[in-house]
This record gives sequence, C-alpha cells and structure tokens, in this order.
Amino acid sequence: MATDAATKYPVTFTVDYPDRPMNRLTTAFRILLAIPIFVILGLFGQKSTIMIGAGGLLVVPILLMIVIRQKYPRWWYEFNLHLLRFSNRAIAYLALLNDEYPSTDEEQGVHLEMSYPDVKNDLSRWAPLYKWFLAIPHYFVLTWLMVGVVLAVQIAWFAILITGRYPRGLFDFVVGVLRWHNRVVGYAIALVTDQYPPFSLKQ
Repeated sequence: MATDAATKYPVTFTVDYPDRPMNRLTTAFRILLAIPIFVILGLFGQKSTIMIGAGGLLVVPILLMIVIRQKYPRWWYEFNLHLLRFSNRAIAYLALLNDEYPSTDEEQGVHLEMSYPDVKNDLSRWAPLYKWFLAIPHYFVLTWLMVGVVLAVQIAWFAILITGRYPRGLFDFVVGVLRWHNRVVGYAIALVTDQYPPFSLKQ
C-alpha cells in the first residue's frame, strides 16, 4: 500500500487560515500597500545573460546544467526556492490571505516546499527541453482559474471589510489555485521534478 510520503507531490504549498478578525484598514488599501514589495520583486525579474527566467528564477542555466552535466547546483535550487517563497508571500498578501506585510525571509504562515532533486536518479536529462510544452494544458486551465481568483479576492475584500473574516470556501479556493500554480512552476520552470503535476486544487 502506498504511503502518504510516496504519493505526495514534490512541491507542496499551504497557507495558514487566519481564524481571527483581519485588519480592515490594511485590507481596504491592500493594493496600494503592496506596491513597494512588488517593486522589489520586479527588480528580480530583470532579465540578463546570467539570470534568465520567470520572475527572476534561474531557469536557462539550470536547464543547461541538467542537460549537459546532469547536475542541479544546490545554491541555485536554494535561490529559486527562497525567491518563490518570497513571491508567494507577496501574492498571499495581495490576495488578502495574510495581513502581515511580506517578509523577505520569514514564512509568516505561507509555506512552500520543493524537494531537492537527485538529478541522475530523479530527473530525465532531456526532459527540461520539453516539459514547458507538456505543461501547456495546465497553463490553459490556470488562466481561467486565475480569473476565478480575481473574483474570489474581490468578494473576500468586501467580506473582510464587513465581517473581518475571509470566507473559508473562498480562502481554500484561492490557496488551491496557488498550490496548482506552484506545482506547475516546480515542474516546468524550477525543474525540480519530472512528476507531472495533478490537475487538482487539493494537497
């Protein structure tokens, strides 16, 4: 019988539900308050010949290392993981999932884990060349789900201003879409796994 550890996807994402009154004032002005942190994130997104990726992630260098040397340098993995954690904290803040201002290094109830791959045993040498193509169905579905996220966050904004609470169903939906997105990023962009992402919002 398969264990939970054996069946768990190598990329996991959760956000602690704020089971308490949320800050109505910062919720009301969240878009404006989030601008500085997204300016910082934008600086990581500047493309160069050394760092070519999605939102500042190291992608092309890692792709070449896997294809040519069958290696994934640990520090490149750490850089991508911590940058993804930071960007997810910022997104969670903008999506009202957390009303703590995003930290550059503390988790703050937003948890992202990506397993460090054993390249020779866990990754196909040539898969990085075509995984982005295999992920196209996910991109299509996620585009529509993100429309739902925008609507859900707008409804949650009104709910928090009125009741001080994020409706649990909307919270779980938004977190589920972000979880799905992070799995696709881990598969097709961060290249930490060859396991095809499930079409699922669940853990």
